[in-house]
Amino acid sequence: MVRKEQGHLQNRLSVLRAERKWSQKQVAEMLGVSRQTIVSLENNRYSPSLKLAFEIASLFETTLHDVFQYEMKEKEE
Repeated sequence: MVRKEQGHLQNRLSVLRAERKWSQKQVAEMLGVSRQTIVSLENNRYSPSLKLAFEIASLFETTLHDVFQYEMKEKEE
């Protein structure tokens, strides 16, 4: 039995956006991406490029770690 670590990226984008009362469209326009990109990010269906991740953190005046978390899970093989 071998255990291999698996993980996925989670984010707080919807929470940070709601705190500022910004719409998905507004955030998309400020970042220069489509609203669908914001929807996909908020639903954890899309992992941003490192550049976009930094731009998101900068937009919300916070750190990458405050916006994105990588959650590790163990998987049996």
